[in-house]
Order: sequence, then structure tokens, then C-alpha cells
Amino acid sequence: MQTRVLTGITTTGTPHLGNYVGAIRPAIEASRRADVDAFFFMADYHALIKSDDAARIQRSRLEIAASWLAAGLDPGRVTFYRQSDIPEIPELTWFLTCVAAKGMLNRAHAYKAAVDRNAEAGEDADAGITAGLYMYPVLMAADILAFDAHQVPVGRDQIQHIEMARDLGQRFNHIHGREFFVLPEALIEEQVATLPGLDGRKMSKSYDNTIPLFAGGPRQLRETILRIVTDSRRPDEPKDPDSSALFTIYRAFAGEAETAAFRQALLDGLGWGEAKQALFERVNAEVAPMRERYESFMADPAAIETILQQGARKARAIATPKLAALREALGLRSASTAGVAAARPKAAPRQDKSPRLASFRDADGQFRFRLFSAEGEELLLSMPFADPKAAGALQKQLKTDGAAAAVLRVLPRGIALEREGAVVASTPDYPDAPARDAALARLREALDQLATQDGRGPAPAHGV
Repeated sequence: MQTRVLTGITTTGTPHLGNYVGAIRPAIEASRRADVDAFFFMADYHALIKSDDAARIQRSRLEIAASWLAAGLDPGRVTFYRQSDIPEIPELTWFLTCVAAKGMLNRAHAYKAAVDRNAEAGEDADAGITAGLYMYPVLMAADILAFDAHQVPVGRDQIQHIEMARDLGQRFNHIHGREFFVLPEALIEEQVATLPGLDGRKMSKSYDNTIPLFAGGPRQLRETILRIVTDSRRPDEPKDPDSSALFTIYRAFAGEAETAAFRQALLDGLGWGEAKQALFERVNAEVAPMRERYESFMADPAAIETILQQGARKARAIATPKLAALREALGLRSASTAGVAAARPKAAPRQDKSPRLASFRDADGQFRFRLFSAEGEELLLSMPFADPKAAGALQKQLKTDGAAAAVLRVLPRGIALEREGAVVASTPDYPDAPARDAALARLREALDQLATQDGRGPAPAHGV
């Protein structure tokens, strides 16, 4: 079983070495693990909270996408998309807003910090604070809950946001009596390297002390490294590697042998100018091949757009049926469907009845099965299998997974159940989208009931 891990990247600036070492490189390495179903999204809605510079946000979206792709992110293996290409996210944000307690949002760290700054300045408590900043935790919860992410890698300062996402998902589940959302866990990044910037503080756009990853090419990289602040020790005087930003950055790019040699050279009195040149050469050795790919992507924005649109389609294949089920639960059904339901309410199924799977052999000798609801409605018909064991294995999986783990792709007139990218079962065709969406809700309910018949409950979500 795969663990779905979701990572967001705010599009407000140009990637620097700290971003690469602290986020890009480890995230891409983790995405290559067979047990990880990785989701990466560019948080351009979040960027609107921090910046009103449209040109900057547009440029940042392009630079960040090109940087991640150049660094080795495989869009065929992961789901890579822009937040703003998923209309289900703002819709889910509103659904969650309607169950969010104002007291919880009052305690959000970013909002409290802004209020405290106003108090120190003698301003009104909410001076300059937008509703966007106040609602930031709800939007972040929607990012996570829309895709049933199991884990979200964060620093300790972001744990509160994951706890809020859990609270909102749990409250919605409780109010509506079903496990609509997987409750995420914070994946604390204790081992992620934090690079110092030019002045020795954490490398950050906020301090204007960053070293560019690709921007400006090797010349800009070298010139920026030469501006790293060092002490006044002369050449031939021993240097203290443990208090040197140069050594910390070098260690993040070099292997053990190279790091040991550089450390010894500093202890033996290597001059700061020579040390900075050595750092440039070591960093550039890793960055140069990626820079070539980066420049190629930046010269072809259409190629980036194609990749992001493909990622959006993969993401929406999960989010669209999720939101359809939520609309059904909230009563946001079509008038025709609601009218029929009101005029002729369904009788509650007998307690001794439940969804069932029925196997059969078709005219070609292939093995298939159907999933029926407790009322006898056909909800799914499997694809034909030459091997009865394969058909049986899929049925067994359906009996344990539940709706949260099922990859249900919404089609114009029906729904397809997918496994490892292939369609393995499908619903009948429905006359219109409202009827299809209502059937989707019934199918999800039946899958959950099927998975709880043996008392074990639905399994966590599998990867796409």
C-alpha cells in the first residue's frame, strides 16, 4: 500500500539554494520510493495572500515549475499541478469554512502574529489584516483533504495547520455521519538541512540573503557566494569550520571525503577567497546540469503548461468525485433528483441486506462480477478477466478498501474504477450529470458498507 504525501510550494519568489537543499532535493528523492504516492502543487492561491504583484506571481509560477522539473521531478510518477487549476479546492474551502469555528481561526499563528504586531505599533488589532490571511488555514486544509493525503511534510512551525486540517475533516465527518476525509498526519522534517544565507542567518527571501539556484547563471552564483560574510582571519590562520557559513553550505553539496578534506583545509589556514572559490566550484558541479535543463524549460513555457495540465487532470480525477459526494451529503443536488427523492423517499434497506458482489462467466468464457447495492441496483460491472483468480483478487480488494481508497474517475455519462492506471470496472451510463453524481454517492456508500461487513472498516486510501 502506498502512502499519499502532499507538498505545497508557494509561488512568491525565485528558488534559491536553501529551497533546493531543504525542500526540492529531499522531496524528489522521497517521491522515487515505491511506497510513496507523491502530490506536489504550486500554491498560487496562497501566494495571493502574500503578494499583490501579478507579474511576480506569474514569473514565480514558471520559475518554480521549471526548477522542480529541472531538479528531477518526474511528472509521470507524481501528481504535479497548480492549485488554481483545481476548482474543487476553493469549493471545498467554502464547505469547510461553514464548519470552521471562528475561535479556532483566532488562534492561528499567522493571524495572532499580525494582531500582536498591530498591538505593538498601537494600531487597531485587525489593521491591514485581510480575510485571506485569516482564512489561510481553511484553504490549506482544503488542499490536503481534497486528495485524502496521509502525510504532509512540514516544519514544526506548520504543525498547527495540519492539526486544523484534521479538526475540520473530523468535524465534517462527524456532522455528516460518514468518513468523507482521511485525517492527515504531519510529517516532521527534523533532518532537513537549513542553509545559512549571506549574513549567517537562515537563507530566506525575508532577509534578502539568498544565493540563487539558477537565476543569473554561473556568474551570478559565483558573485553571490563571494559576498558571503566571513571573519577577519588572514590567509594561513586556522579557520573554525563549525562557525563558518561557507562550510555549512559546502557540506550540503559534498560527500563525506570532500567535506573532510575541505574541513581540514580550513583548519590548515585556507584563505577565505580560495574557500569561496572552492564552494562555488562544488555547488556549480551539482547545479550546472540542472541549470541547463532549467533554461530549456524556461525557454518553452508551453511544455511546462502541458505538464501542469496533465497533472491537473490526474488531480481532478480524485477531487471531482470527492466533491460530488460532498455535494450529495450537503443536499446540493439537482432539482430533478431532489424532487424525485422528496416525492418518493427511499425505504431504508432491511438490516439483513447489504451490498453484494456477484461473479459470473460471460459468453466468451471470461470471468466478471457485478457490485449490487443493498436495494439491488447494479453499481459496477467489472472488466473481463481470463484468470478467475484475478477477478477474485479484485473483489477481495473491494471488500477491504472502502470508498476513500477507490480511484473513481468521473466520465461524461458514468464512473470508472481504476487500479494502477487501468480501468477495472465501470458503472452503467446515466442520462445526465446529476444522475451520474447521485450514482457516484451511492457507489461510494456501497463501497464503504462492503468494507465494513467484516468489521474491519475501510482501509486508508491507496495511490492513483
